[in-house]
Amino acid sequence: MSKKVTMQQIADHVGVSKFAVSKALAGKSGVSAETREKIIGAATQLGYFVQKKTKTTGSKASSGPSEKSQGDTIIVLIPNVRYQNRHSFYWGRIIDGITNGLEEHRIGIMIVTEHITDNFAKLINPDGVLGLIGVGLISNQLLLEIRNLGIPFVMVDHEDPLIPSDSLFMNNYECVRRVTNYLIGNGHRKLQFVGNIRYSRSFTDRWLGYRSILEEQDIPLGQDPRLLSFEGENRSEMTEALDVILHDLQREQGLPTAFVCANDSIAICVMTVLMKMGIDIPGQVSVTGFDNIEDAAMSKPTLSTVHVNKEALGQRAVETLLWRIAHADGPKERILLSGDFVVRESTGPARE
Repeated sequence: MSKKVTMQQIADHVGVSKFAVSKALAGKSGVSAETREKIIGAATQLGYFVQKKTKTTGSKASSGPSEKSQGDTIIVLIPNVRYQNRHSFYWGRIIDGITNGLEEHRIGIMIVTEHITDNFAKLINPDGVLGLIGVGLISNQLLLEIRNLGIPFVMVDHEDPLIPSDSLFMNNYECVRRVTNYLIGNGHRKLQFVGNIRYSRSFTDRWLGYRSILEEQDIPLGQDPRLLSFEGENRSEMTEALDVILHDLQREQGLPTAFVCANDSIAICVMTVLMKMGIDIPGQVSVTGFDNIEDAAMSKPTLSTVHVNKEALGQRAVETLLWRIAHADGPKERILLSGDFVVRESTGPARE
């Protein structure tokens, strides 16, 4: 048997105190984000997390969730972000899918909004919790505390590189490849990707899919870096940021014939700016989105986008968590769901 990895070893490896390591690994405040990341990285590298098992065991799981042998509630954890809530066109539908999935199994649900606290256990009773589903971006500080409490958890549309877990995503890479290939087939050779690629893993994967198909088709990338880094917490702020960039592109005669947007809200903002500039969509410029929120079918023009079955994503998260509860030591899974490209009025052949 390998020798147990201690906190002192991690402290020596990073060059910090054992107290700082204890704080960081418990998911508590008191250390900077940069130091916490170094400590978690060292703990992962040294195998500290491998030796820590969750409280769930095969014997417990064999009784099945319906018998409620330990815990009868599943927590749905959502970030403390204005637009990422149950009323959201995107996140709300995922939560609906989770709720329906849990109702089918007659399991209780508790929705908790993420707050940075010194002890997540103060908000819940860990012994009454069967498992947890995280929806969207959850801080690694909180993920560490959940892990240390021994609660099985699954992430939807997010994964932490330092804290392994089961995760579910759309197949973002392949879906955007399909969208971009469609535009190329319609004669578009001057394209731009739009979306802050640091915002989420999904945005990064969509950017990589877009970039890869251009490289395969031997089409110059010519990407404006500002379109990969602009920020805005709502459509008003994003439209304001994009207005400056798109006017600059027009002034420099650098407007593309097609914009591939990381999601529908960004695409709608792009169309809003283009129409204010007097640019015809899709006569002069085509625009695509991702997610197929309700607004995509109601925009003018209607938006071509990738349809995400959001309810199915939530229901699959429930099934994945129940499998994890029954197989605590099984390998972690990264599940990818496919999506369909819905062609609407915002895309057309490239202008000669």
